[in-house]
Amino acid sequence: MSDKEKPKNSKQSSNIWGGRFTGTPSDLMRKINASISFDKRLYNEDIDGSLAHVKMLEKQKIVTKDELEKITKGLKIIREEINQGKFKFDNNLEDIHMNIEARLRKLIGPEAGKLHTARSRNDQIATDLRMWTKKAIMSLIKEIQNIQKALINKAELNIDTIMPGFTHMQIAQPITFGHYLMAYVEMFGRDLSRYNDCLKRLDENPLGSAALAGTSFPIDRFETTKTLNFNKPTTNSIDAVSDRDFIVEFLSITSLTSIHLSRLSEEIIIWSSDLFNFIKLTDDFTTGSSIMPQKRNPDAAELVRGKSGRILGSLVSILTILKGLPLSYSKDLQEDKEGLFDAFDSIHLMLLATKGMISSLIVNKSSMLSSLNNGFPTATDLADILVKTLNIPFREAHLISGKAVKTAEKMKCKLEEIPIKTFQKIEQRINKDIIDALSIEKSVNSKTSYGGTAPKEVKKQINKARKRYL
Repeated sequence: MSDKEKPKNSKQSSNIWGGRFTGTPSDLMRKINASISFDKRLYNEDIDGSLAHVKMLEKQKIVTKDELEKITKGLKIIREEINQGKFKFDNNLEDIHMNIEARLRKLIGPEAGKLHTARSRNDQIATDLRMWTKKAIMSLIKEIQNIQKALINKAELNIDTIMPGFTHMQIAQPITFGHYLMAYVEMFGRDLSRYNDCLKRLDENPLGSAALAGTSFPIDRFETTKTLNFNKPTTNSIDAVSDRDFIVEFLSITSLTSIHLSRLSEEIIIWSSDLFNFIKLTDDFTTGSSIMPQKRNPDAAELVRGKSGRILGSLVSILTILKGLPLSYSKDLQEDKEGLFDAFDSIHLMLLATKGMISSLIVNKSSMLSSLNNGFPTATDLADILVKTLNIPFREAHLISGKAVKTAEKMKCKLEEIPIKTFQKIEQRINKDIIDALSIEKSVNSKTSYGGTAPKEVKKQINKARKRYL
């Protein structure tokens, strides 16, 4: 390789490798090795971890009180500099840990080097990530509850709003819109449960595990655990620095939540179409067309649906990274953060947009009701009534109801519009009371089983959900 072909080396900003290396990394190595462009968002967690660590070191007589005060003051100055946008991040310093340590050295001198006693970047980043993920989960729990509140409020306004329920995207049975919305409340309730369960497992403190073997310094890991508000310290130092199960679990739950949001968005897209006209999205969550002036596009819902793909991709990415990775720490784990951060940013935005859409959407009750003129939605009701009034097996009743549907199709009328004499040709015991029971309203009001669509049952679901989730 000629001199011109050789990668140029940048001036080395810090000598964190000690005396092992005589040369410097190439510019290309620096570029692929640097993570500061994305892990700088961990600065609060990194500083909190360092403050807890140095406090413990002083308590254990590993650093002096004066050193503690200097380091603490310096770290607080750095936090303020970052908060105010005055801190200059340096790619040559690789990551958030070294950027903060280098700045601390400039502020207080060589005492800054004592902060890294009994600690490695391996346990440092593991601690930062767990702290960040805990905060992320608490934030998402709040936003999911906000969506549930919006759904419950909208359901309460539509307890009596009748719409078709679908199977195979075919009109199946009459239900209420309130009942439909409460189904999503339950979906998101399971997401809440999963996030809370995840919190229990990730609430362990890796700090003090050092590179992988622990440390010979007389540290107190229970002290930093208490200071950082973890439930307990990790049990095994090797596992502590290499474990990313909590990221996999977070992304798994977030993927499922994104799928729930995507399904709801799909409903919104379908319902707001001209062919359905069940709902109308406000201008806040729609866009127009650059060529077709009449268009009102459900772009917010489409983007929520689309962003779910990004989150699923992040899950696949971390699983692929981990699947062949030996213990303990490898640089591969640097790739765990971008997907984690992107998934959180995406799901957070999706939750906010969905809440906004649900809260503001306008329900077209007449269109929902009139759509039930198609598809013979009370055919199951007919079969059920025949079982109850004639004391016949359901399969026999199903056959009779099917023949009635076929007759109505030929006559181009609703089931309840079939003349009674024609009905009696199918089954002679059918009377006016049976036919009268086939109305849409009576069908909905009859579904009084626990969790059913009858308005009084939906009201019970709403009351229970408010107590359970809000």
